[in-house]
This record gives sequence, structure tokens and C-alpha cells, in this order.
Amino acid sequence: MAMDCTTALVPCLNGNDMSDEKDKRQTAKPWGGRFSETTDAFVEHFTASVDFDQKLYQEDIDGSLAHAKMLNKVGILTTEELDQIVTGLESIRQSISSGNFNWSVELEDVHMNIEAALTDLIGDVGKKLHTGRSRNDQVATDIRLYVRSEIDSVAKLISKLQNELINLADQEANTIMPGFTHLQIAQPVTFGHHLMAWNDMLERDYSRLLDCRKRLNLSPLGAAALSGTSYPIDREFTANLLGFDGPTANSLDSVSDRDFAIELAACASILMTHLSRFSEELVLWTSVQFNFIELPDRFCTGSSIMPQKKNPDVPELVRGKTGRVYGHLISLLSLMKSQPLAYNKDNQEDKEPLFDLFKTVKDCLLAYSEMVPSIASNKSVMRAAASQGYATATDLADYLVNKGLAFRDAHEVVGKSVGFAIERAKDLSELSLDQLKSFSELIEDDVFEVLTLEGSVNSRNHIGGTAPAQIKRAVAAAREKLAIR
Repeated sequence: MAMDCTTALVPCLNGNDMSDEKDKRQTAKPWGGRFSETTDAFVEHFTASVDFDQKLYQEDIDGSLAHAKMLNKVGILTTEELDQIVTGLESIRQSISSGNFNWSVELEDVHMNIEAALTDLIGDVGKKLHTGRSRNDQVATDIRLYVRSEIDSVAKLISKLQNELINLADQEANTIMPGFTHLQIAQPVTFGHHLMAWNDMLERDYSRLLDCRKRLNLSPLGAAALSGTSYPIDREFTANLLGFDGPTANSLDSVSDRDFAIELAACASILMTHLSRFSEELVLWTSVQFNFIELPDRFCTGSSIMPQKKNPDVPELVRGKTGRVYGHLISLLSLMKSQPLAYNKDNQEDKEPLFDLFKTVKDCLLAYSEMVPSIASNKSVMRAAASQGYATATDLADYLVNKGLAFRDAHEVVGKSVGFAIERAKDLSELSLDQLKSFSELIEDDVFEVLTLEGSVNSRNHIGGTAPAQIKRAVAAAREKLAIR
């Protein structure tokens, strides 16, 4: 009895269990003329990519339509043949979209499945479609079309999240909280300022993606297998039909490199790094120890054993999925690092990392864009925390500098003042004027204006500063950028 290679792969390696039906399938392979024996059953499954690259059917059909129109333009296809091919491909597109298409592992990939279906549908005219191209430039084109489209989707989601962050920052422009360095209280800031820092990170992520898109937006179609083709093709024509800025310059490079996918994965990894940093802060801030914010219940889960728990699962998962995206970047780098020119079968392994990368990134962005508007700040808790840790110490040093003291001397005076206050378990603002003057005669009654939290944040009233007035300006500028996208 022949063994089923889908459930027991290794015993099929010898290829001894070949049926008459398999022999018939072999003759149907477009490249089968060179071969005298059938493909091993295990190898057929091992080398096939149709289980995952069928995801590219839209891009593959779009590329085939452009190629067919070009073949008609240069006189290789008649107008009647072109019409048959266009009608056939659109019919196949509809069949796939509706879930009625029969994908065949024996036909290896999305390209040959669609081509075979086209020939079955319209006859020998379908066999003319592949004139002047190879699966090598075909798949390179498909991948670029796919990545370009997905970049556009990710960019829209980034903009959506930015919009929500900007709105929340506008609401929280006056909410005072501690700013941290080394996770120690450093200086007072506003929650709005903190949120706009996240927005600025995302703004760079958006810019990086668009920059990556510019470099990948060239058409490999017409590079054929590796050296171009002897047919009188018009690569500018197909590039224009597919929305590319032009054709790629070198046929060898066109079919063999995936640096655009690696660059995209690097951009996605940086984006996920930023989302992971957001996540870490949200996880900390929702803890009892901080209690700075409250996340909506619908974005949290409970414990199966501890009824009091409210776990920030969405931020934790986003933080965890960051490593998943990093892994896809390393996978693509490793895939490409030792390949000689031109195309190699290794490149079949570029698709699954890309597919999962985009799904992961889009899911994380969507989760955040839906969650951020409902983040509630615990203003009194944030303010109380900002009052701890002598967050206005730098303000006192700046005050002394404005009175004429050198900064290093002012630093020493304030350091001693803080030590004095720590011994008495008091904040600097709780010390008496006489106590403060004991460290410097330059200190006068007006010192208490700079030792308040409001005085501290309002004094940073410059571009990039945490003053509420600056947050309002930053919000307005950010909204203006979003409006012209």
C-alpha cells in the first residue's frame, strides 16, 4: 500500500510508490519536458509553495494582466487573444475570491496554478501568456506589489494611532506626572508631553516606511529568468500599468535580491520596538505600585484563580510579539546572506515571514488605536508621584543660576538642600525660607514659585518643552501633518 506523504513524509523519500495518476500529473508540469522520471512524492510537497503563496493571487493576476497588455502592445498577442486572457484571468480572480478555486500542490505555486487554470479555461491561448517572462521576475513583481500594498495599510494604521495619541495628549496637556530617567523620578512633565513623545516616534516610523516604499517601487517584470528576454517587450509600459515608478535597472539584481523585504522588516522591527516601549510603560502604569492610568476592561483579562486581577494582556502581548517581528527580520537576513546571483529556491522562504510580519504589525497597531482613546489618567496619583523624589531640584538650581551663581556651584547647593530635606522627610517646597537661605543667601521669597509643579512645567516653555502651551502647539502641528496625508 502506498504511503500518504502528507502524514508520513520520510518513507516517501525513495520515491518507490508512484502511481499511474502521478505519472499523468508529471506530464502536465510546464517544465516536465526535460525530465525522464516523476518528482518524488515527498519532494513535490517539500518544494511546493502554493499552500502559502496563494495569498499573492491578486498581485499575480494584476501582474499577468499588465504583462498580457504589454504583449498585445508589442504585437505578440492579438487583441482577440488579449481579450480572452483578460476575461479568463478575471474569471479566475472571482473564483479564487469566492473560495471556489481548486489549488493543486502538483502545480507547485500560485503562478502555475493560475496559468494552468487559464489554459483549461481558454485553451492554448492561455499558454502564450508566459511569453517573455519567468516565474523569477513574476514572483519578484508579486512580492513588491504585495509589500507596497501592505506598507500603505500599515501607514494608515500608524496615522490612526497617531490621531488617537494626539487627541489624548490635547486632553492631558495640563496633567502633571513625574518624568523618569533610570526609572527614577527626575523632573515634572505633563502626561500630554509624554504622549506626544510616543507620537514623534510613530512619525519617524511612518517616514521610514514611506522611504522604504520609494526604493521598492520599481518593477522587476521583464527581467525574465535572470538575463532579460529576446522578445521586444516594453518594461516601462508594464511598470506604469502596475503603478511602479519605473523598471528595475539590472535583470540579475531584479530577480535575486530581497533587500526591499529586509528593509521593510527592519522598519517594522523599529516600529515594534516603539510599541513595545509603550507597552512596558502601560504595564507599569496600570500596576498598583504606579496606578497612573486605567485601561478599559475590554482590553484586559482576569485570572482563573485570583478574582481581583485585571491584567493588561494587550500591552503584554504587543511587547511579546515584538520578538516575533525581530525573528522575521533575522530570518530574511539569514535567507539572503549567502545566495549567489541570480535566483535561488531559498527565496521561496521569504513569503511566510513577510505574511506573518504584516499581520502581526497591523494587529498590534489596530489594538493600540482602539485602546488609546479609552485610557483614563489618575491625575491625583500622577501629581502626588511628581511631588516625590525632589523632582523640582533642577528648578532650584536654575533659579540660583538666574541669580548669578555658576551652575556647578548651584548644583552643589541644591544637592546639600536635598540631603537636608531627606533627613527631615520633607519636600524642598516644604522647607522654610530660612532653611533654604542657610544654603545660599541668593534664595529669596520668590523661590517658592519655582518649587511648585506648575512652575516647573510652565518654565519649560520652548520648542520641545513640557509646558502645556508647548503641548498645545505640538498637538496643532501634528494634526496639520496628519491632515495633509
